[in-house]
Amino acid sequence: MGLYAAAAGVLAGVESRQGSIKGLVYSSNFQNVKQLYALVCETQRYSAVLDAVIASAGLLRAEKKLRPHLAKVLVYELLLGKGFRGGGGRWKALLGRHQARLKAELARLKVHRGVSRNEDLLEVGSRPGPASQLPRFVRVNTLKTCSDDVVDYFKRQGFSYQGRASSLDDLRALKGKHFLLDSLMPELLVFPTQTDLHEHPLYRAGHLILQDRASCLPAMLLDPPPGSHVIDACAAPGNKTSHLAALLKNQGKIFAFDLDAKRLASMATLLARAGVSCCELAEEDFLAVSPSDPRYREVHYILLDPSCSGSGMPSRQLEEPGAGTPSPVRLHALAGFQQRALCHALTFPSLQRLVYSTCSLCQEENEDVVRDALQQNPGAFRLAPALPAWPHRGLSMFPGAEHCLRASPETTLSGGFFVAVIERVEVPSSASQAKASAPERTPSPAPKRKKRQQRAAAGACTLPCT
Repeated sequence: MGLYAAAAGVLAGVESRQGSIKGLVYSSNFQNVKQLYALVCETQRYSAVLDAVIASAGLLRAEKKLRPHLAKVLVYELLLGKGFRGGGGRWKALLGRHQARLKAELARLKVHRGVSRNEDLLEVGSRPGPASQLPRFVRVNTLKTCSDDVVDYFKRQGFSYQGRASSLDDLRALKGKHFLLDSLMPELLVFPTQTDLHEHPLYRAGHLILQDRASCLPAMLLDPPPGSHVIDACAAPGNKTSHLAALLKNQGKIFAFDLDAKRLASMATLLARAGVSCCELAEEDFLAVSPSDPRYREVHYILLDPSCSGSGMPSRQLEEPGAGTPSPVRLHALAGFQQRALCHALTFPSLQRLVYSTCSLCQEENEDVVRDALQQNPGAFRLAPALPAWPHRGLSMFPGAEHCLRASPETTLSGGFFVAVIERVEVPSSASQAKASAPERTPSPAPKRKKRQQRAAAGACTLPCT
């Protein structure tokens, strides 16, 4: 199924209440879910404008075989989008016969409403806020390439590399075909807002991962050394999992769990494209995973990014314009699940370090969950200081909360996010005994991890070219 037919199908499904945009996109079997999701969200956002233009131009009367939802998607691409993609030749020819009339009707609508920009045609609640103006972040997949080679590739394509950013103002000033290396995140390139790399050959080959700045924090701060065993407790859609594999250099083991079979299938495709070979996927509820299972006796690192309200996600504002804070009832249910998952993770006997993260802005899902989990394990774990150069810290709800990280479009030019790094105060005796009885291994990774964190905080690259 082509991009436009898939987008029209999702729009029809949303209108008939068959599901949410995100759910229908994931169940569509369209390979590039991010491209499809973005196109559907933007078409939906301009829905009223597109309906008015299509009706005024008489498009559906002239092209009786053209279905309304497909027409809306095609007219969005023609007038407001990035031009025809994904088999656009056929549709470009069809709409080409009506292009002049459609453009004239859009211009007439602007005059009628007294506006000059397309965005000004939107209702206030549907207009893009700071989240829609974020730079485009691209993580270099060090399992397949290195930053220097990627930078050289873009230079040959006519892009101008500006070096490492020194401040957020450098990111805000990006325009045209300029790009930077992020000031704090190794292997993270930054492009201007409107840059679309979904069809770029490096992305399609898995050399690049399109991943928000804040979304790169959890794996980077967990920082498992090569050879480690890691649990990714709620893994789909898989960007963080692929990041963990890059840090591990595919040496070691990632146990990745998720209950959604379709999301796991999409994740398997993503990981294969990224060259990940150290990951074991399981369609299983993390809460049902036994910490005493021998398979996990060497798990020293856990990444827990559980289901949350998504109140910090820029895409949520596209799917649900004007969406606000979730209801107290939903927040209570989500926080209860998140706390159970975190407390369960802390029972793994060999655990040394855990990162808890959400894409939520709500205190109930963030600081409150971490505080309650630590109170249930007094003296066993502590919040570890994380990335001191990061400008947005946790809410001061309890001592040490400033060690947590927060992110937002306004303060970090990223999606809304929360990250807490939790470390065991003492290495458990069972782990010590296992270490003593195990064959000779490399020294403890803690000193190396500390050096990598210091280099990351200073803005240095922590991974060699491959």
